[in-house]
Amino acid sequence: MDPGLAFGKVLRAVRKEVGLTQEELALAAEIDRTFVSLIERGERQPTVRVIFRIAAALRVSPSHLILLTEQSVDNGGSYDG
Repeated sequence: MDPGLAFGKVLRAVRKEVGLTQEELALAAEIDRTFVSLIERGERQPTVRVIFRIAAALRVSPSHLILLTEQSVDNGGSYDG
């Protein structure tokens, strides 16, 4: 699976796990809500700076998001949470 698409799936899953809407995440991360949607669909790739902002808003480490993405890619795109 494409890492960008895998990151988007992980982002959506983690966002839902912590109970945030796309709009709430975007506000907390100081990014546009449509950008969150584009990332989650794998249509856009966040910069390292944006990954750090997203992680802070989700209250996880950036490396956690990357690790989950790596695991998702290794598992053919599935995310176990």
